[in-house]
Amino acid sequence: MNAARLIRFTSLSLITVLGLLSPAYAEVKKPSNPVSPAKPTTQTKPTTPAKPITQTKPTTPAKPTTPVNPVNTDQPNTLSPTGISGNILSIEGGDRLIKDAEQAVTSQNYTLAIKKFQEARQVYNQLSSIYQDLNASFTGIDIRASDSHRKNALATAQKRDEATYQLALVHRAQNQPELAIPLLVQIIKSQNPTRELGKKAYQQLLELGFVDVPFPRQGNK
Repeated sequence: MNAARLIRFTSLSLITVLGLLSPAYAEVKKPSNPVSPAKPTTQTKPTTPAKPITQTKPTTPAKPTTPVNPVNTDQPNTLSPTGISGNILSIEGGDRLIKDAEQAVTSQNYTLAIKKFQEARQVYNQLSSIYQDLNASFTGIDIRASDSHRKNALATAQKRDEATYQLALVHRAQNQPELAIPLLVQIIKSQNPTRELGKKAYQQLLELGFVDVPFPRQGNK
């Protein structure tokens, strides 16, 4: 009986002691998985904005340099026709070109003939223009000089139209009416339809079918 009480007393005492120790033990015991304090976030440096790409202006191409013709220091005011090498601006120079063109036609070298006739036309046309200017300058000042320049202007204009007619015939022989017709019309305008060369030019237009009215007409006086 006494032993049972003693055991019961002892059990109660043990329970009491354990109850007192539990809170303290709970406070001392560390958590099994302590949470590491979060590391401070490293501040990200702001990204430097990209510089805008400067648009490159296109390079302006250099203008081609115009070749300068050498000046003759002995005769700085002497003119020579452009594009024609080895020929002086004179009636004789134009006549040489006509001779070369006729030889080319005889040998059926029509390409060379066209080139020479064109060059001769250019020489005669420039000469006619120059003599007209001289005639105008001397009119009322020197009759003899003015009359000489007027005759030279007419003579070179006639040679120009004759070279034009020969050039038109070569174009027609080459089956190029689109090149021949404008030349024939120029001759008629310069010569007048009643003059011999004007009549021949108009006859060529008639044969090409560009005009349909003959001139001069049969029976016309």
